[in-house]
Amino acid sequence: MLAKKRIHASLLAAAIATIAPAIQAQNTTDWLANTYGTLAAHVGNTARSMWVAPEGVIYTASMWDEYEGGVAVYQNGKSLGSIGAHGDFQGSAIAGNATSIFVALQDSKSYGSGAVGRYNRTTKTRDRVIQITALNNQPRIDVVTGLATAGSLLYASDFYGNRVRVFTTDGVWQRDINVTGPGALALDAAGNVWVAQKSEGTIVAFSPTGALLNTIRMSSESRPASLYFDASSGQLMVGDEGPDMNIKRYTLSRTPTLAGTFGVQGGYLDTTTGIKGQVGAKRFTRVAGIGKDTAGNLYVLNNPWGGSWDLGRDGGTDIHDYDTTGRLRWTLQSLNFEGVAAPDPATDGALFYGGTNIYTGNAGGTFVANTVDPFAYPADPRINLSDTQRDEHFGQLVSVGANRILVASGQNPPIFYFFHFNAANGYIAIPDASIPGPAFNTTQRVSHGFSIDSKGGVWAGLDKTGNIYHYPLTGFDGTGKPAWGPGIPIPIPASIQPLTRIVYLADSDTMILAQGIVGGTDWTAIGTRIEVYHGWSAGNTTKPNPVITLPHAYAKSMDAAGNYLFVSYWYSGISGPAWPNIDVFNLSTGNLDTTLVNTSPATVDTSSAMDSMYGVKAYLRSTGEYVVTKNNVKGNSITVYRWTP
Repeated sequence: MLAKKRIHASLLAAAIATIAPAIQAQNTTDWLANTYGTLAAHVGNTARSMWVAPEGVIYTASMWDEYEGGVAVYQNGKSLGSIGAHGDFQGSAIAGNATSIFVALQDSKSYGSGAVGRYNRTTKTRDRVIQITALNNQPRIDVVTGLATAGSLLYASDFYGNRVRVFTTDGVWQRDINVTGPGALALDAAGNVWVAQKSEGTIVAFSPTGALLNTIRMSSESRPASLYFDASSGQLMVGDEGPDMNIKRYTLSRTPTLAGTFGVQGGYLDTTTGIKGQVGAKRFTRVAGIGKDTAGNLYVLNNPWGGSWDLGRDGGTDIHDYDTTGRLRWTLQSLNFEGVAAPDPATDGALFYGGTNIYTGNAGGTFVANTVDPFAYPADPRINLSDTQRDEHFGQLVSVGANRILVASGQNPPIFYFFHFNAANGYIAIPDASIPGPAFNTTQRVSHGFSIDSKGGVWAGLDKTGNIYHYPLTGFDGTGKPAWGPGIPIPIPASIQPLTRIVYLADSDTMILAQGIVGGTDWTAIGTRIEVYHGWSAGNTTKPNPVITLPHAYAKSMDAAGNYLFVSYWYSGISGPAWPNIDVFNLSTGNLDTTLVNTSPATVDTSSAMDSMYGVKAYLRSTGEYVVTKNNVKGNSITVYRWTP
């Protein structure tokens, strides 16, 4: 067996040598932030609603999935494929019956917004479109906020119409029920419809003919985000997105009463059963969906906090399945779409910090924490629906003494947000500042590169200034909040203009500058020229040595650690194929020393081209191993390369 392994290793090394430099040292490939690493098996992106069929088949709806249909189908912890195209659905609501599922559709030129599609569960094809609301010109917001079926009837929440609309499952309108701000829906055994009014913290019940029957008034802070009628107990289950972060069970008597709860009160923010921010079996984030099968298994869909106006780039998919005793059976997780996580220097790369989530481990890893606290910090830019970026899921992290600084940004960011951590808040990232912003005394967008170095210093190429500005870290206050001194302008060398990327390595005083595409219109792209300046802060800002010429055009992202530069590409040429590998250049010689390739194609997909400016992060561990993470859009995951020269 050992001899066979050696022969296999030799053959593999020979095969890799045909596509990479002869001196390449073997790397390994792994992944984080998705239960499964291959495209065929991967968990779909950002499920925002869920319906569970009696036999335990799970259907989730997402606003976008890069590689497959926006309705993902699962059973027994595995993917059964998907339905529709990757951008067909809004993600806000889904329901089903024995033959069909009904899903809120994304805005379309043919029917606008506010429509529901009916899909055959067997053929997975759409056979009807039902227009729910007259407000059909809202491309980004949820207008259909709840769906439920009973027999031959379909109920739909028309949020801005302030009504629940009742149709036959063939789309024939029957009647409307007037209710302010309707959201999630559930139908009880008598055919009564229960309607969540999320912002009001109430749930109202109507008879099948539309007569008001009952009102459940939750606490003023409660936010009923999902409903499910449990026929086995005759109780209404309510997913509370307020500070309790749990599931509440109500008996449906003449006066509904709270019968119990499921999940830790306070969810992932509770400090009595874990660290603040820590997720776990019953430490829920946003409970976006609830369902049960005929065997009594309970399914809970979580949405970790994060995302902005692009609802397809939310906090992620986190499905938990529990048996009848409440024991966790399995999870399905897809926690990253357009983002990357940085290895944590304080743990020598054991933890990985994304813009909103923390991971550890291998082979999909473990979801450690969601770093957003929407109640303590409601103005956190990572949950600001009016923010100019589509999300802030790209994480950069430095550790200065006992203090961590997280920088979160979007796919192609003109602005970067800063956060700190302290013991009282556990894993929660506390918002501090932004550049541009008052803390850095500038309103100029960052258009010519950004870097935060290992000493906490900030380097930014500010728009229309012709300078790289260095903001030295001046220290931390008693809560761990960082502060920076005034910006020191340094002229951008003429030989590297237009400048598009900056990486500064403080430990070796090395500045790495990447040129954009000369005369091009894509300000997010890297050209083929990269200059390395040794002794930058010591005064060498004009004489690069070496100058690196990239072997492929359309580079998109880069980072450096130790004595190496790691470059990821969009395409290998103007009409060439995607180039998913990462080239590794020696910062002393400028040589291409190796290329990181996929060594485990059976279990790890690495095929995504790089379409983000800061989608690669690199770290040199104390063992001499380089850990390089890469944004994997297609697989809704983070690729992890490990390489020792």
